[in-house]
Amino acid sequence: MKIQVNGDSREYAEHTTVAQVIADLGLTGKRIAVELNKEILPFNQHNSQYLHDADRLEIVQAIGGGQADYFTLAGKHYTSRLLVGTGKYKDLEETRLAIEASGAEIVTVAIRRTNIGQNPGEPNLLDVISPDKYTILPNTAGCYTADEAVRTCRLARELLGGHNLVKLEVLADQLTLFPDVAETFGAAELLVKDGFDVMVYTNDDPIAAKRLEDIGCVAVMPLAAPIGSGLGIRNPYNILTIVENAKVPILVDAGVGTASDAAIAMELGCDGVLMNTAIAAARNPVLMASAMRKGIEAGREAYLAGRMPRKRFASASSPIDGLFL
Repeated sequence: MKIQVNGDSREYAEHTTVAQVIADLGLTGKRIAVELNKEILPFNQHNSQYLHDADRLEIVQAIGGGQADYFTLAGKHYTSRLLVGTGKYKDLEETRLAIEASGAEIVTVAIRRTNIGQNPGEPNLLDVISPDKYTILPNTAGCYTADEAVRTCRLARELLGGHNLVKLEVLADQLTLFPDVAETFGAAELLVKDGFDVMVYTNDDPIAAKRLEDIGCVAVMPLAAPIGSGLGIRNPYNILTIVENAKVPILVDAGVGTASDAAIAMELGCDGVLMNTAIAAARNPVLMASAMRKGIEAGREAYLAGRMPRKRFASASSPIDGLFL
């Protein structure tokens, strides 16, 4: 059935409840008000109220002045511009705490490397990052050919019950972990044709980034520096060129080391930053996750504010009129 949610048409299965739509939008637990067909729906009825074809939902929340700041992936809005991974933590409890501190709404998992789907009774990553709370972003980490990457995405879709949003990365070698751009092009074309919403890791080449956008990827993710290096953004002008010419979200992926790196990415106009090692390898991952969250927010605000122009010579902050001479 088709319903309208805040003016957008969305498809849901029959017997879907209002609470399930709220969960799908990532709004569970948040202070919201719901109107169904122009009638206020009390909170205690969200779980019991079933939706029907052509129903209209309006979901509102209180925000500061002005419009809400969000970016959109595959038709869904996200207010957190920090995306995080789940590898390299000492245990699942540290994983949970760091992700919560980051404020991330999208969490990426390497399907072939996590413990999803292991024997009953063993710790399960999905107990820590519930799909009811987070958008799970399966990725093709460790794939070196287009065929491996496509097969991994198809397995992920089966594992997660028809989930189409994936992060594509096809690596060239184990030393640099740079992307194999030719294989990435091929995998992206196959996945887009197969109905996937592809977020794609690539190098910081504006030509390659534009080609991936033209193929139909929903987001392009140029590296800042080699994966896990922590070197920060090595080619800011390349990233800026990619941002200026893109019609899809651009998210820096790989190479961020600390909060100032994340802020720089946001000041360049990127829509978000994905990171794992920068948080997990910190001496205090939970505290670093919090710092990254604040760095992202500060960089975004600085970008929206518009920095002062750079000048070669000094410019006094105070007027010189009225000085005692």
